[in-house]
Amino acid sequence: MEGILKRIAGWIFVFVIGAGLFPFGIVQAAPLKGYEAVQVTATSKLTLKTGEPKTVSIGFQNTGTETWNRDSGAFVSVYTYGPKYRTSVFQDTSWVSASQPAKLTESTVKPGEVGHIQFVLHAPTSSGVYSETFKLAAEDVAWIPGGEFTISVTVGSSSSSVTTSIPSTTSTTSVSSDLSGIVLLKSAKKITAKANETVSFTLGIKNTGTTTWTKRAIYSSDVQAASVSTSTAIATKTSGSVAPGEMDLIDFTFRAPSTKGSHTVKAVFAADDEVVPDLEITIPVEVTSDAPAVKDAPKKKKEKKTKMQESTDGIVTDLSMDEPTMRIGVIIVDEETDDKVDVSCETSWKLYDGEGGLLAELDEDESVEAFYKKDRYWYNRGKGLEKTSSYLRFVPDEKNAVCTIENFDRTKTRSAAYPDNEFRNILEIRYNSAKDRTWMINELPVEMYLRGLAETSNISHLEFQKTLIVVARTYSLYHFERYTKHDEEYFHMNAYADDQVYRGYGQEKRTPRLTSSVDATTGVVVTYDGKTAITPYFSRSDGRTRDWGEVWYGDVAWLKSVPAPCDKGKTLWGHGVGMSASEALCQANNGKEWKDILKYFYTGIELTKRWK
Repeated sequence: MEGILKRIAGWIFVFVIGAGLFPFGIVQAAPLKGYEAVQVTATSKLTLKTGEPKTVSIGFQNTGTETWNRDSGAFVSVYTYGPKYRTSVFQDTSWVSASQPAKLTESTVKPGEVGHIQFVLHAPTSSGVYSETFKLAAEDVAWIPGGEFTISVTVGSSSSSVTTSIPSTTSTTSVSSDLSGIVLLKSAKKITAKANETVSFTLGIKNTGTTTWTKRAIYSSDVQAASVSTSTAIATKTSGSVAPGEMDLIDFTFRAPSTKGSHTVKAVFAADDEVVPDLEITIPVEVTSDAPAVKDAPKKKKEKKTKMQESTDGIVTDLSMDEPTMRIGVIIVDEETDDKVDVSCETSWKLYDGEGGLLAELDEDESVEAFYKKDRYWYNRGKGLEKTSSYLRFVPDEKNAVCTIENFDRTKTRSAAYPDNEFRNILEIRYNSAKDRTWMINELPVEMYLRGLAETSNISHLEFQKTLIVVARTYSLYHFERYTKHDEEYFHMNAYADDQVYRGYGQEKRTPRLTSSVDATTGVVVTYDGKTAITPYFSRSDGRTRDWGEVWYGDVAWLKSVPAPCDKGKTLWGHGVGMSASEALCQANNGKEWKDILKYFYTGIELTKRWK
């Protein structure tokens, strides 16, 4: 929501509220150049004889703003992917090229409609289990987000029937060649739910085979997401019948996963006790709350013991720790940067491996290209490609100097107003096996990190800025102490709205008044009973904030419902717990100071200065 001009309660202001600790909804980047897709039907598993050809069909809903076409301009087709443009062992003579199986089946697919890619996989002569990845592309324009899919193929002497099976309580027979279906309708493109919440969903499934369906059933293929055990159908429908060419609407429920984050719930469809082959049901689910676990997460950082003193300005002095050094995941190294980074710094700088080994000494503006591939980190310091088994760190000789990811530019890849590719202090390229991806991580002091936040504009009221900065600093410290969210990926927070929106040095230059608010509140955080508090915040209430227990589970003493008179009559934007940003801005405009605003929203808290 960055940079959006909003008019609330009579004031024109610009502010950006990230999801904070608990995102209030799905925050997505705009579709890349108007192209975006959601897979609605899938061929995910095949068993083929050696040398056997098999036609597969994948369906995608056009969820972007551009119409897809087959025959001209930025035509939509599918390419081999992972690595992209490779020659597949399943290449068939019918393919457009060795790396391009087929174009869009339909001549055009408008936004909201479903299009299909159909092509032949020709099994190789060697038996084995293969995994082939493909992705949709708009020719010479963009790889289409959401258009990636993988097919697992077992090549051997068995027949080409799909081997998916019905749960054990249901009788099964061999899969018929005339049994076929396609998902044409979903009641929602993506679901937002609380952890373990029961979700109602509707599917529209078309009978594309040659036999009439009588009994229809949906079974879970994901235990974590099922509302009942996998031995029982999620939904069974026996009323009426579905002739070839007709569509059937099936209502069912499932239980959302128990952990916060992005998940995919999967299910299978059966007609008359046979699994319909090549029809995989996938439902993206954004879970907004594993809040109880986060709330109760133990500290991992030890504090120094100091004598607490209360100053005359109402802030407790408890210098129990040094200023934290934050690790922020700023970009995923993928096709947006051609799977590599090119880094330079404004001062002389050094390239180290993760074990502290010096790999290169560079002058200012000299760059090094680096990437991760096949369990090695590769880098080029001007002497050709070299490799190391340890991750790479780009370290300027002057603390907090600015380094630039030269081949990352948001204006080109995300249609943003600014490149935002400059970051203070240390950059690090590091792969993690937990998510099988490589991040560029920015390591810097928390006060420098706060200068680069894009959660409010340069012109918002200074008392509001100070309020927001203290909340953001508290959020940062809470996760620094606990490594609650991204420990498995080696950083504390990412730079996006599911944590806090961070744009680095470019944002710092654009918002100098925000830097003054950071400096004016240095080291101050929200505490309760001497401990760092959880301080959720959101965009706007409807006249009151919510108790923690109204939205999540349990009780948090300082998160109680309070009136928000400036928001009265408005629509709730967010989860409603903690601080309403629009109400906080209203209070600042009406003369309230930042310390009083914080104590209004967070009941019984103290403001504590933890470092200088």
